[in-house]
Amino acid sequence: MYAKLLMLCCAWAAVSAAPGLLDIGLSHGYAAPALAAPAYTTHTIAAPAITTHAIAAPAIATHAIAAPVVRAEPIDPNPAYSFSYGVSDPHTGDQKEAHETLQNGVIHGSYSLVEPDGHVRKVTYTADKVNGFNAVVQRTGGTHAAPVAVAAPIAKVALAPAPVAVAAPVAKLTLPAFGHPW
Repeated sequence: MYAKLLMLCCAWAAVSAAPGLLDIGLSHGYAAPALAAPAYTTHTIAAPAITTHAIAAPAIATHAIAAPVVRAEPIDPNPAYSFSYGVSDPHTGDQKEAHETLQNGVIHGSYSLVEPDGHVRKVTYTADKVNGFNAVVQRTGGTHAAPVAVAAPIAKVALAPAPVAVAAPVAKLTLPAFGHPW
């Protein structure tokens, strides 16, 4: 509803701000009254003058501006890349590594990590447009968890439950002794 009101106000402002836009022959101007005549004579008053407004279109200078020429970069028909990373943090026990390469439209890669129980999980994968994504998962290693440094607790705080006081009821509401109709 507010949008309709806003649109109506904008239309009204546009019409009232542009004189002559919707003129139908009447204007806001009026003719000045006739000069005072001598006593005991009749007075004549001129009718409102009808004016029209002529609005000239603004002159628009046109300049030819040459658009910048955009040249497409050459597309490599056989893109290739290779990346790898590794993490070995003795403080947290986090150990992982990964590498991946793209050559001739085929992606080859692998990643490995140490699981919380000490096993090493290694995933080797390939991906291409014909065969899709294929992965081989290997799990090797020990049966004990990798040592992880754990910080000792700062302080132990024992909390005892606070006693709760319950107030006795103020009034007792009872129903009359006769039965209900429902």
